[in-house]
Amino acid sequence: MTPSPTSDKRQHVVETAYTLFKRAGFHATGIDRIIAEADVAKMTMYRHFPSKDELIVEVLDYRARRFDRQLDRLAEEKATPQQKIGKIFDWHERWFRSADFHGCLFAHALAEFGDPEHPVFKAVARQKNGLRRRMQSILEGAIPRGRAESAAAALLMLIEGATLMAQMGQADTAIRDARKAALGIIAASRRPQ
Repeated sequence: MTPSPTSDKRQHVVETAYTLFKRAGFHATGIDRIIAEADVAKMTMYRHFPSKDELIVEVLDYRARRFDRQLDRLAEEKATPQQKIGKIFDWHERWFRSADFHGCLFAHALAEFGDPEHPVFKAVARQKNGLRRRMQSILEGAIPRGRAESAAAALLMLIEGATLMAQMGQADTAIRDARKAALGIIAASRRPQ
């Protein structure tokens, strides 16, 4: 089935906004700039996204889906739970070194939209909680559920901290230290208590 021109335009707006938001931020990027960069009519923009908040949520969901598809491919590989977690850290290491790395779009959104009831905040929470649940599910293949839950929360904190450090120009140190700490957390979670 061929996508309709309407869905193509909508997706083009989302991808354009994604590029602008990750470079300049959400509040600093106005709708008029997105319309100009996407080369769409104002009516087209508002038909697809009646508010800027709706566009931001769609951009975040778009980014989350891209990330999830990449992690889904990693999850399909035959590997131990520890190796699968390692592959998540490998993904982050590649991302930190890419020309497209501008820090975490979700962390930037959270910094600009701090109200827990705001739809943008909720989109960020969905993505971060989704990654934590994914790691918990992986770890449950090797350790009890309660320990997997605690370990996954700690791993998410390591990833978030490493991402911030990478944004500050310390990618190599950040990922090396986060990976080492992750291995320690997983090993400690496997020990009998």
